[in-house]
Amino acid sequence: MKRSRFPAYLTGLVLLFLHLPLVVLVVNSFNESRFGGEWQGFTWKWYDQLWAAKPVWESLEVTLKLAVSATLASMVLGTLAALAMHRYRSWVQEAHRALVIVPLALPDVLTGMSLLTLFAAIGLQTGMLTLWIAHTTFCLSFVAMVVLARLQDFDFSLLDAARDLGASPWQATWRVLLPLLLPGILAGGLLAFTLSIDDYVITFFVSGPGTTTLPLRVAGMMKTSRNLPVVNALSTLMITATFLAAAISLRLQRRR
Repeated sequence: MKRSRFPAYLTGLVLLFLHLPLVVLVVNSFNESRFGGEWQGFTWKWYDQLWAAKPVWESLEVTLKLAVSATLASMVLGTLAALAMHRYRSWVQEAHRALVIVPLALPDVLTGMSLLTLFAAIGLQTGMLTLWIAHTTFCLSFVAMVVLARLQDFDFSLLDAARDLGASPWQATWRVLLPLLLPGILAGGLLAFTLSIDDYVITFFVSGPGTTTLPLRVAGMMKTSRNLPVVNALSTLMITATFLAAAISLRLQRRR
């Protein structure tokens, strides 16, 4: 029986649909035309303007600091939450599980509004601290779910064996439990880092003066046609960095 090529064609169309806008964006970042409607010649001037746009790089610095700090905090708290939900069975842990899952299903608008209401009620001024709390809050849930999935196949008798061989509870945790959970923790941390960098809605509600992140900066630049080519150049650099990170990750996995 002759194999059908329909699945291959369908897959190709889906990939083309997903990546064609990225190709158009990259091409327009080198287009002399301000609006990108037609090709008017090759140019580097949009990258020159991006390099001179100091507010963009300041926003990038804020974004990276926020993402790294929120990711580290959510990795620690999310791992502890996953361990508690997996090891203990009680109505308290069921309530705990519900509280961890709720942020995954709650719309970002409601999350941002509720956090802003909380900060206003306790008199906490919006700024870097409120951003860190908000990002850690929604990133924690993703890390906890990833680590919890890793724990489903974990053999806790390994910890008992380590204790029988003379290891202290801290040594068993540090040298047995954490190394085996590390792939799940890193996967959850990578997801948290990506979500933190990409977040716009929640950040919009809880950001303050001097804490404009890159998504907020790009959204503001999109409102004027003068900045559209610069946004294309910035997006091209981010796409390149993403593909390089993915390629390095695949290379390291193959070596391992």
